[in-house]
Amino acid sequence: MDYFNYKRRVSSVTRIGDTPLGGENPVRVQSMASVSTMDTEAAVQQAIRIIDAGADYVRFTAQGERESRNLGVIRQLLDEQGYRTPLIADIHFNPRAADVAATTVEKVRVNPGNYVDKQKTFNHIEYTEEEYAAELEKIRARFVPFLNLCKEHHTAVRIGVNHGSLSDRIMSRYGDTPEGMVASCMEFLRICRDENFHDVAISMKASNTVLMVRAVRLLVRTMDAEDMHYPLHLGVTEAGDGEDGRIKSAVGIGTLLADGIGDTIRVSLSEEPEVEVPVGRKLLAYIEKRKGHASINAESTPGFDPITTERRHSRVVKGIGFPHPPVVISDRRNGNYAIDKNAVPDYFYTGTIVPENLPQGVPLILDGSAWKGEKDTYPYFRADEVGSAVSCKAELKFIRLSYDDLSEEVITFLKEDETAVVILTTSHVNGLGHQRAAMHKLLTAGCDVPVILNREYTEADKESLQLESASDFGALFLDGFGDGILLQDENLDALVIDNCMFGILQATRTRISKTEFISCPGCGRTLYNLQSTIARVKAATSHLKGLKIGIMGCIVNGPGEMADADYGYVGAGKGQISLYKGKTCIVRSVPEAEAVERLVQLIKENGDWQN
Repeated sequence: MDYFNYKRRVSSVTRIGDTPLGGENPVRVQSMASVSTMDTEAAVQQAIRIIDAGADYVRFTAQGERESRNLGVIRQLLDEQGYRTPLIADIHFNPRAADVAATTVEKVRVNPGNYVDKQKTFNHIEYTEEEYAAELEKIRARFVPFLNLCKEHHTAVRIGVNHGSLSDRIMSRYGDTPEGMVASCMEFLRICRDENFHDVAISMKASNTVLMVRAVRLLVRTMDAEDMHYPLHLGVTEAGDGEDGRIKSAVGIGTLLADGIGDTIRVSLSEEPEVEVPVGRKLLAYIEKRKGHASINAESTPGFDPITTERRHSRVVKGIGFPHPPVVISDRRNGNYAIDKNAVPDYFYTGTIVPENLPQGVPLILDGSAWKGEKDTYPYFRADEVGSAVSCKAELKFIRLSYDDLSEEVITFLKEDETAVVILTTSHVNGLGHQRAAMHKLLTAGCDVPVILNREYTEADKESLQLESASDFGALFLDGFGDGILLQDENLDALVIDNCMFGILQATRTRISKTEFISCPGCGRTLYNLQSTIARVKAATSHLKGLKIGIMGCIVNGPGEMADADYGYVGAGKGQISLYKGKTCIVRSVPEAEAVERLVQLIKENGDWQN
């Protein structure tokens, strides 16, 4: 990986029907059906909609052997209608179902956390070295016959690790950490290598973007050390719907694609599966615009490790800087001073105007030439105005610079003037690499000036802005950079932009400003209407700032991903919902009609309700 210049990682090639993965093949986009795998007609029609939307692969859940066999029927019916797109069987808890699926579809996903290991119970059991080795032999004994079936039928395998379903055995040794996810994966990869089975892909998924990105980066490093180069599937689990789902997915997937990592992606939205595909294509196209860009000449700070990054330590200037949460600056030069009460910026940038009808308590940033020292106003200088910034006596001043402006003279000024805050911008086609270069130059120089990250876009639709800005800013915040954010797009309303900025900070876990909903996209295991349920839960709880609520279709990842949530709403059977506090199931099998009201009651009983 070149940290500053975009270059796609070279992986081995995995054969998946007529659509190979990895190597020099294009990055593939996929989605997962949400209908029952036993509803053959509905499954075929949904697969066609997904394929027509542009998917390279379609995944179906297969809870048991019956579902795996029916995938063969679905495959045949799709073939008869001229749809040869490979199908993938998604297996949890049932290796016999994986065996059958290996004979019916082009690829089988197995989860190391529950392929042989028992269902997660959250018991912290101590294993001796002998006991641990014996468990690995149990995995080998069960997994090798499955690989032999896959060889016989030319079926590919995805080793799909989920943060939410690591086994108790892995948890006992590693906890639910990136190291635990990598260890779980490598156990299975080493068996594949020993058995000379090469048609393998890997995924490392979590609802926490910080953990997901670190796990994938660590896996690549670990595989490289063992001369493994398998292709990678990227996704953020339980990303949610709407704006939050798109921003969260773009933060996780976009960061890794920008690193050059990733051979297939799935944007997991709690919406119809065919909607996911164009979103994924749009994100991928944006990242790939930087192919062959002008080289960025930069060096990484000695000792910097993108796997173990923490937030950069900066000085504090009037509440801006480490350890304060990143500030939000809203560009209001167009004269629109409206605010969304759920996304109130910390500063308005108004150019040369001091408006009279401002919301109370929002300070102003003014162009340096227009600043007269009024109360709660602060000057803003551009790179060619550094001389004016040097002589300015404001208690807080902003200087807009790019990597190319960071001369030794400018860095000396930034180190010595403790009232300065940099607004770091870029116009490079690989703006992420360009801004990374600037941050590393400041780090290496020992310059602790606070930095506001700034990007300008020209998108006319908000989805494009959400995907592009979340992938750009998200990567920098996940790297530990940024004491604030200034996102600009003259084609979109200021409130849309403000919500996008707060959404990026929420998705990178650098500033929590609203309820976080960890909701799965649904699949054939989901036994209730996920989309309408999410809407009802949000309507009842979206005012609970800072609370994390999981909304899960079934038990597979539910309790595990909700280990990161405060409360959980999990499908327990047809028309039945179980409610969780953290990892603990508090109320079992509530009728679905009563479940949202009972969830509210549970939150109130635990003192987390706000009116």
